[in-house]
Amino acid sequence: MTPASDADADEPPLAERIAEPTPSVLCDVRELAALLPAPAGALWKLAEGGRQLDANLVHLPSHQGVEAHAETELDVLLLVVAGTGVLGTAEGTEPLAGGTLIWLPRGSVRGITAHAEGLSYLTVHRRRPGIQIRPSEDGAPSHAH
Repeated sequence: MTPASDADADEPPLAERIAEPTPSVLCDVRELAALLPAPAGALWKLAEGGRQLDANLVHLPSHQGVEAHAETELDVLLLVVAGTGVLGTAEGTEPLAGGTLIWLPRGSVRGITAHAEGLSYLTVHRRRPGIQIRPSEDGAPSHAH
């Protein structure tokens, strides 16, 4: 280890030089949802590095939807931002309107259909792990999630 020079004395300790996580405003979801005509799909995605969550602002145009499916790995929170529609589940249907907050537990069947004015909603869930390349049992590369 080398002795500290006078220049090193002017630098703050390492712990103070490492950036602290800082909260920040990402967007105004109501403003994004109000952009008409909005295309179908994600209007915004959480893209910050090092995050543990994924979030998407999704828009469904008039009478379009997401077919019924089951998410087997993740619980999802869904917040309706604008418009109206219906959530179809194995037990029936639930109306969707601005301000409705829905919990979609993993394994549950769900489908969403927008009414005439379209539907915009925010989804939030744990971040999916990326695809990793690992050697298979025979030594050849294989893709895993």
